Amino acid sequence: MADEPVVRTGPVLAVFAHPDDMEICAGGVLAKWAAGGREVHLLVLTNGDRGSSDPSLSRAALARTRLAETEAAASYLGLRSARVLSTHDGELQNTTAMREAVVRRVREVRAETVVSCDPTAVFFENRYYNHSDHRMAGWVALDSVFPGSGNPHFFSEHLGEGLGVQEVIDVWLGWTHEPNRIEPFDEASFRKKVDGLGLHVSQITEGIAYWDEALGKDAREAGAKVDAAFAEEFRVLNLS
Repeated sequence: MADEPVVRTGPVLAVFAHPDDMEICAGGVLAKWAAGGREVHLLVLTNGDRGSSDPSLSRAALARTRLAETEAAASYLGLRSARVLSTHDGELQNTTAMREAVVRRVREVRAETVVSCDPTAVFFENRYYNHSDHRMAGWVALDSVFPGSGNPHFFSEHLGEGLGVQEVIDVWLGWTHEPNRIEPFDEASFRKKVDGLGLHVSQITEGIAYWDEALGKDAREAGAKVDAAFAEEFRVLNLS
């Protein structure tokens, strides 16, 4: 692996596309950081209103359900806040308006670390290619950090509202093919990750046992690389 790990203590903003992405991608590490005293916030860029294969289900009702599930899971994991934007599932774009929303939240919570997913990871073996919303969330997060949150000429109206610019120190990208950091965590954080995911009841139609096994396999394999019980892999960009 590349750089020596640096222990950060400042606020964290996790930026993901869908209401349950955070738990699957980075729930163990975020739960660990929150338990250790870091202030962790979640920003979900779409409302998840297409997260069902039932044609009779109201999308507006599903969005309300998924908001409640997101808030419950974030609270369970120990996060300080969770915010879900109104963008429709499957329609996320890297627009000025979307970057403004992310930059605003970075500045509001004074985030020193941003966590998202690697937008360059598209194909996963011959079984899956990454959802366009996932890829777009990664690009939005990156472009909001630089150039963005630390530059007073981007969304300068924020300064008139009393928000200061905010330099992000590091960016952690999960779901990556090019990890340079394996971050360990204990069984308590793993259980938070899985049980938090289980609170997204509308999405766990196959039962949480499937995810417990699948996520456990991945976390144990990553942990074995650093002599830990569990871990998640990230591409970490140290920006200062």
